[in-house]
Amino acid sequence: MGTARAPRPSCERVGPNVSQTKQVKQLDRVIIRFAGDSGDGMQLTGDRFTQESAVFGNDLVTLPNFPAEIRAPQGTIPGVSSFQIHFADHDILTAGDRPDVLVAMNPAALKANLGDLPKGATIIVDTHDFTKRNLDKAGYSSNPLDKLGEVDDILAGFQVQPVDLTGITVEAVKEFGLSRKDAARAKNMFALGLLSWMYGRPTEPTIAFLEKKFAKVADILGANIAAFKAGWNYGETTETFVVQYEIKPAKMHAGTYRNITGNLALSYGLVAAGVRSKLPVFLGSYPITPASDILHELSKHKAFGVTTLQAEDEIAGIGAAIGASFAGQLAITTTSGPGIALKSEAIGLAVMTELPLVVVNVQRGGPSTGLPTKTEQADLLQAMYGRNGEAPVPIVAPQSPGDCFAAAVEAARIAVTYRTPVFLLSDGYLANGSEPWAIPSVDELPVIEADFATEANHDKGDGTKDFWPYLRDPETLARPWAVPGTAGLEHRIGGLEKGEGHGNISYDPANHDKMVRIRQEKVQRIADSLPPLEVDDPSGEAKVLVIGWGSTYGPIGAACRRVRRAGYDVAQVHLRHLNPFPKDLGEILKGYDKVLVPEMNLGQLSKMLRAEYLVDAQGYNHVYGLPLKAAELAEAIGVLVGEAEGREVDLGEHGLNLPADHEEAPLR
Repeated sequence: MGTARAPRPSCERVGPNVSQTKQVKQLDRVIIRFAGDSGDGMQLTGDRFTQESAVFGNDLVTLPNFPAEIRAPQGTIPGVSSFQIHFADHDILTAGDRPDVLVAMNPAALKANLGDLPKGATIIVDTHDFTKRNLDKAGYSSNPLDKLGEVDDILAGFQVQPVDLTGITVEAVKEFGLSRKDAARAKNMFALGLLSWMYGRPTEPTIAFLEKKFAKVADILGANIAAFKAGWNYGETTETFVVQYEIKPAKMHAGTYRNITGNLALSYGLVAAGVRSKLPVFLGSYPITPASDILHELSKHKAFGVTTLQAEDEIAGIGAAIGASFAGQLAITTTSGPGIALKSEAIGLAVMTELPLVVVNVQRGGPSTGLPTKTEQADLLQAMYGRNGEAPVPIVAPQSPGDCFAAAVEAARIAVTYRTPVFLLSDGYLANGSEPWAIPSVDELPVIEADFATEANHDKGDGTKDFWPYLRDPETLARPWAVPGTAGLEHRIGGLEKGEGHGNISYDPANHDKMVRIRQEKVQRIADSLPPLEVDDPSGEAKVLVIGWGSTYGPIGAACRRVRRAGYDVAQVHLRHLNPFPKDLGEILKGYDKVLVPEMNLGQLSKMLRAEYLVDAQGYNHVYGLPLKAAELAEAIGVLVGEAEGREVDLGEHGLNLPADHEEAPLR
């Protein structure tokens, strides 16, 4: 992503110029949501607008939201697909709580999203699909567009712009000879063109994208480009839209940037870990939403020594990965919560054999099949305890889409250095969301030392040596990693308990107790390699600490900013390492009167903190399948600040500004 402003779009005119001069208004940020039927191309539209904004140089965060069905019920509220983008001329942390602009392609899209809009928001609605049949499907007794300005106008207070997007699109592409149905499919490109004009987005990246995507289908290519240009020109020439908005590029640190999703960044991180460890990378996986993109991406990188196996099921995938690890490769398996349940026995095998393995869990709504395309953070306790026996596994969690890269490298470092499986807990919000990412230099990444065993390590007492697979590094307690086929290092490993040092099967009670404690201590020693936690406490006077993990980083950071702008003190700390905890976490927690733990679950980290540190950690929890909202969280923080400081707290404009029927998520 470049930070220089792109040239002004130059599109061929498709309509007459109007006489009035268009007003240009400066904004510092905008939140736009594209919403329509799951077949209307809203994800593609949002992605293209995101790429345009990335090229322009804005900071941005996105939130795709779509049904789990391949083709959800057309025209219904459950079938609505949306894509939200928050872009700004400054550093931002979330995709935004409430859209400033809603583009609604049908009645269901309008109804499903209307409750999220603040008063004064702009609604651009495609009038074509407001038929009685579609209105009935959405639960409208009458057409809300027919009541604009009347007493019972449910859209009062919004800036509503009814536009026949479909009809204008069909007219604009008629020269390409498409059927009306096929011509109407280009309406998402018309909408993209219109919004690109409204916010001064560069058009060249989208036209280049379309030329590549539809290179082999001339009529479809021509129609999509014509629809896109028609939308841009409609904004330029119509009297309906008299204001154009400008959001200048954000100031960023020097470097080369690109827009990246969490799954893509995580994939690149695993490739980079292979490069920095000088190990071939092996992925044994089975497709599952929302982790499948990692398998798809890694399969493209054979040039970096990456081998991917799409196994017949989850168990086969992790079994193959453990075999690859035994053979001396950087082994990975990717899945979501249901797959972790199936892999749990094999993860225990990796714990017992003490082999490096990165287990990626891109969390989604549960339990069971749950909400496959929605986000959640409810697998933390599963990662901690979801195996039989005492089977400790380190846990690493990224905090943003771009941070998935660094978290993947860190998970691989721990796995290889300490000879252990490691959980990497991403989630659907990070996986599908995107942000600008500064591409790091390979030399900046940590070197990962595989340090394979190359010679016998045990003195037999008769002047000769043999190889013991469970002799340990005195610092890390890692056992030696011997590649099969190395002469003199023949050994056996497996799921039965091993005797300390020699590694033969042992049923001795004292040995089992010792081995259990050693495996636990090995995980605890990872904390010795972790840097001190960074506490964001600008004033140093805060009495309330907000602590989180994973994708709550953005909402927590945005909420803390709101509280501080309102004139109150609050501290924030975010955890990447959840097992073991950083060594200084206990002292940090004791330094504050109140501790708030926002999570997209019912209080899993707060339970762990209470148990480990005996602190009164209070949970702020919801499981909506959506990210936390910064304004709501800011209000919850304000309540604790008021309790801690013994005064009334009013966040004013920095707090809630919700529709009357919205309920605040509770403190637990």
